[in-house]
Parts: sequence; structure tokens; C-alpha cells
Amino acid sequence: MALLSVLVLGTTGYAWGALRNLNNGLSGSDVIGSGFNSPDGATDVLLIGNDSRTDADGNPLPKDVLESLRTTDDEGGDLTDTMILMRIPNGGQRASAVSFPRDTMVQLGNGYGEQKLNSAMGRAKSDARARLESEGVTDPKQLELQSKAEGQKFLIKTIEELSGASIDHYAEVNLLGFHDITTAVGGVDVCLLDDVDDSDYSGAVFNAGPQTVAGADALAFVRQRHGLPRGDLDRVVRQQVFMSGLAGKMLSSGTLSNPTKLSGLMEALKKSVVLDQGWDVVDFAQQMSGIAGGDIDFQTIPIELVGESGAEDVEANPREVKQFVDNLLLPPEERQAKEQAAKAAEEQRSGTSVSVFNASGKTGLASEVLSTLSQEGFSQGGSSNADSMPSSLVYHAAGDEAVAQQVADSLGGLPLKESSNLSAGSVEVYLGSDYAGPGTQNFAGGKQIRLDGGRQAAPRPAQQQPGGPDQPINAGGVPCVN
Repeated sequence: MALLSVLVLGTTGYAWGALRNLNNGLSGSDVIGSGFNSPDGATDVLLIGNDSRTDADGNPLPKDVLESLRTTDDEGGDLTDTMILMRIPNGGQRASAVSFPRDTMVQLGNGYGEQKLNSAMGRAKSDARARLESEGVTDPKQLELQSKAEGQKFLIKTIEELSGASIDHYAEVNLLGFHDITTAVGGVDVCLLDDVDDSDYSGAVFNAGPQTVAGADALAFVRQRHGLPRGDLDRVVRQQVFMSGLAGKMLSSGTLSNPTKLSGLMEALKKSVVLDQGWDVVDFAQQMSGIAGGDIDFQTIPIELVGESGAEDVEANPREVKQFVDNLLLPPEERQAKEQAAKAAEEQRSGTSVSVFNASGKTGLASEVLSTLSQEGFSQGGSSNADSMPSSLVYHAAGDEAVAQQVADSLGGLPLKESSNLSAGSVEVYLGSDYAGPGTQNFAGGKQIRLDGGRQAAPRPAQQQPGGPDQPINAGGVPCVN
């Protein structure tokens, strides 16, 4: 987080010199390759907070250090509890940071199946370590560094597949680094809506109201999830407001122009931050020096809470996530208009009843297609067989052409026809023998995503719930949160 602030938020002449020294002192990991990935209109930086109990060079943290961090060496396991994708549009003077909740269920490669997102690095690292040991690698430090690099590559690939972004740079900070970085800048201003006592888990014990946290307290602030109304989702919000507060603190307190503070910050970064190999932080800082703290929005990918309250799964539809991440490249006003249009379309879909008739002769096709449309947000009518037809058609009532077009587009682009036999809000789909769209291969899309970040846990009023996709946190203030 501090690294991001140094690189992106502008620097003084003294800071440029410190950055040049830092460029040669940071640990590197060969996880990206040379040059930018496929051009997608932005420089994309993946920022990771790892609960690893090793330093940036793969050395285990001493017991006394772990105790000062309020943790032990039998916890954790390379779980990436903070994952933030920073998108900086090419040539732009603004940036967007989007969080990926750690408990989001995703389909992982390598045969792992559906798992929590924060386990991706650890699973790939564990497999790589076993392979390296079978190949005769015995040095503990080499085993740690080489296997971790494989885990990092797999996490990058997983985030790319989920988001549609092509990640250009990678930065990772561990527990010790977070502790030391927040201490070096003199703490970060935060504000809580209620008193907090999570002494049995994260060690977070705070009074309500504004306060400054650093070191172990700062670590506890961003790690707490027990006792919060929305669990890890509220923890994501805490991480976002802390990150924006850190950016503001560095700008307002003159950290980058204070030799003593800057020296402490650089030493903390060297001990605990891992970058992708070949990333020239000086060039990047010069490229991004025009961005100010108020030009960074912090948001969260669209997710849905599924299951019993208090034990929900966090699910994300890759299609919706890709669209959301792509929209981050738009100017804020255009992005807001596009998201509002998408919500209006979603409401229109939910108010439209769709019935499907199988005129293709393919057994079970109508129910498959109806299921697909239901998952796209349309209300289910009925499904049945019909007399054979050579061509597919979507019938709609007068005035319903727009929503019927959404149905047709969901099925691969079927032709429309108005019908006087249908009432408003009803659409009928006839699947002819030419139909080859969703459902013909037992296709099933993801569940429709709620863009408010999940509504099952009773939320506070909207103005007190920053951090959702439609309520970005901006680096220009200190909002009170759970």
C-alpha cells in the first residue's frame, strides 16, 4: 500500500533519489515476463497482502516478531487475504482500485475445481514445492522462493481470467511489511462507527470514532472480520478506507519530503515487499506522478451472497466481473451512466416473464434454455414442446421490443416478431431446428449478480456503507465504517 502511494501519488526531488536506491534494493520475483502484457487500455498492477510468515527473501519470521504482530507461525499459509487490482488508463490522470474479496468462490485451474480465491497461491505453491523436493531441491530458502514464484504466477493467471485484465505488474507485502510501513509513516487516520473488541481473533480493540492506527494496531484493523455485520466484505471496506487514508496521510504529512520518514519507509519496503522482476519503479513513478490522492477510487467487484445468513458463499459471475473491470477505464461520469443503464436493464429483465417452446425436436432443450434465461435475470414462465419449425423466433407484445431484444441477444441473436396475442411483460421463445445457442451443450450461465455487494446481511444505511461497486471510496476523505 505504501509502495503504491510512493509510486503513484507524486514525489519530491529527494524522493526520486530514494526511489532510485529502492529500485536496486527490492526483492524481485520472475512472475510477469518482459514488457507489458497484451494491450488493454491500461497499466494494471496487482497488489497483494499475504499472511506469509516469511520476509521478502524467504526467511522465516522470528517468534518474537510474530508475537509483536499478534499472530503465530502455525496460522496462515500463504493466503492472499488482500487482493487489489489497480487500473491506470493509458495517458490518464486518474486511477481505479478494485478489491477481490478473499472468500469469492472461483473455478481454479490445475484441476483444483471451485475454491476460495485466496487459496489459489497457496495451492499452486504447495504443489510446486512437492515437485521441487522430488527433483532434489533441499535448500529451505530456495524451496520457499521458487515454489512461491509458481504460486504467484498462478494467482496472477487466476485474477486475469476472472477480471479480463492483463496484469502488467505485481507487488506483494507481508504481515511484517504492513506493520513496519504503517509505523514508518506515523500511522493512518481511520474512523469506526462502533466500539470493537476482537481480542480473541485479530486483536482489534478500538473505540468508536476517529483515531490513528499504526503497527500492530493497523494490522489488526485491516485483518478483523469476526464480529463485523458482513464479515469479510466489511473487512474489504476497511482495507479500502485504510489504503485511501494512507495515501492521504503521505500527501498531507510530507512523508515524501521528510528524509527521516522516507528513509524508514524505504527500509520497510526493502524488507517486506516483492515486485515482479524487471519493474523499474522510477520510470513508473515518473509516468504516474500526475495522479493525486483524490483521483483514485476504491471499489469492489460485483458479488452475490448465496446461502443461509451468516454462512453464505461469496459468488461472482466472471462475465459481470469482466464488464465491471472494463468499465473502470471509462471516465467516472460515463462509467456511472453505463452502470445505471445496466441496472435499469436488470430491473426490466426481472419484470419480464419468458416462456420457451421447443420446436427443434431436441429433447429437453426448452427447459435448458429457460434455465439459462432465468440465470440471466428474466422471470420464468413455462416450457413445453411445440410443432416443428425450421427457424427460431422471439415473440413480444407491442412496446416490449427492447426487452425482447435482450432475450434474443442472450440466446445468440434470434429474430424478433411482434404478437398481438401477448400481454405487456411477456415474451415467448420458439426454438426451431436451426437453434444452436445456449442450452444446446447444456449451457448454463452464472447467477445474476447484485451490484450492491450482497444484501442478505442487514446493512446500515447506504451512506454508511462505502466500498461497494456503486459506492466507491475516494482517497480524499476518511469515512466512518464498521
